Amino acid sequence: MNNIKIKICGIRREEDISYINKYMPDYIGFIFYKKSFRYITPDKAAELKKLLNRDIMAVGVFVDETADNILKLCNDDIIDIVQLHGNESADFISYLKEHTDKPVIRAIRVRSTEQLIDAEKLPCDYLLLDTYTKGDTYGGTGKTFDRELIPSDYRPYFLAGGLNADNIKLAISECNPYAVDLSSSVESTHTIDGVSQTFKDENKIKEIINIIRAI
Repeated sequence: MNNIKIKICGIRREEDISYINKYMPDYIGFIFYKKSFRYITPDKAAELKKLLNRDIMAVGVFVDETADNILKLCNDDIIDIVQLHGNESADFISYLKEHTDKPVIRAIRVRSTEQLIDAEKLPCDYLLLDTYTKGDTYGGTGKTFDRELIPSDYRPYFLAGGLNADNIKLAISECNPYAVDLSSSVESTHTIDGVSQTFKDENKIKEIINIIRAI
């Protein structure tokens, strides 16, 4: 068994929490970005956090949110870790670090090796490497990026971007990340009252976690 950590992002429902508590990934992600269909309100996240197994860490995912709003979620213990997925600066990270003891993850939408080398200097606890997409889509696209851009002997990071049951073993073998971040690959789309909706899928969560833990 390996020591790769597992994060399931985009948790929104009590059913999701039941799957999480059953298969026990290391982290979940609450997305507080209103333009995402996976958005969750702080009040709903607080309800779900109370149901979450205490051995699982809740990550709050933010895109250019105010420091005050982030720190309130930290201080209320709704989240255990901050993930910044927008254009937040090194100074912004430092400000958060000065005002909370919660770890900070900085997401990088990968475009070049030089970009990743520069990102190593950021004052965060971890980096999260994700696929770059134009516009205001931040993660959860199901698309991969060129992992050969990642420098060798890179600082501990979360690997995201199009990871699924078919490619997860190869990705871990090639990159040896600290953790893997999963979202769209553990979802299924259903039509409810004529409306197409996407939710977390228990069978997909079980399958990919079993694959990762068997490596």
